[in-house]
Amino acid sequence: MPITRRAFCQYATVTLVTAAFASSLPLFATEAEAADETVSMTELMAPQPLPDLALGQKTAPVTVVEYASMTCPHCAHFDETAFPQIKKNYIDTGKVRWILREFPLDPLAAAAFMLARCAAEQHGPERYYAMVNTLFHQQETWAVEKPIPPLLSIAKQAGFTEKSFKDCLANQKLLDKIQAERQRAIDQFHVNSTPTFFINGAKVEGALSYEDFSKKIDAELKGK
Repeated sequence: MPITRRAFCQYATVTLVTAAFASSLPLFATEAEAADETVSMTELMAPQPLPDLALGQKTAPVTVVEYASMTCPHCAHFDETAFPQIKKNYIDTGKVRWILREFPLDPLAAAAFMLARCAAEQHGPERYYAMVNTLFHQQETWAVEKPIPPLLSIAKQAGFTEKSFKDCLANQKLLDKIQAERQRAIDQFHVNSTPTFFINGAKVEGALSYEDFSKKIDAELKGK
């Protein structure tokens, strides 16, 4: 079911409507599942509704594409526990190129992604991951019954004014592109839970530990 304008506006007025949005999808993968599916890297890296904002070198031998939702606690846990070590040991050393793509499970997650995209547009692409990281780390403060005040507070710390905050969340074209990216992941790559990763095209579902994730990266590196 798509993120409708009405549902999104209900979030902007502090009303939760997650059940209707995600009724046809499993919300979260709680652990890694066996995934034999591998998708074509040509298809995976084809132009998206929104341009990819990547970390790491374009020449890295391993490309990881992550589909996440900003309100997913497992995504936040992965970002806080496994990702910092992955960034240090693989992304910063030129071994991995990392791409996060938006897969919101509810309108509030879409709103958070919109703010991250707007932050990148206003202050440069590096602000996208900084905003995502901040929102994941403070998820418990804004992914609540009344999200707008804490979201606004976080946004102001990232350089938003109240006007730019409201303008960002009123950007229908941006919301449509996030929804289109999510739908493409469902239709073409069979993404139905978060987080879902594609490591050089190999599908991995669930919030893996750093140790388990690094084994999969190392296996790809050995194959190069």
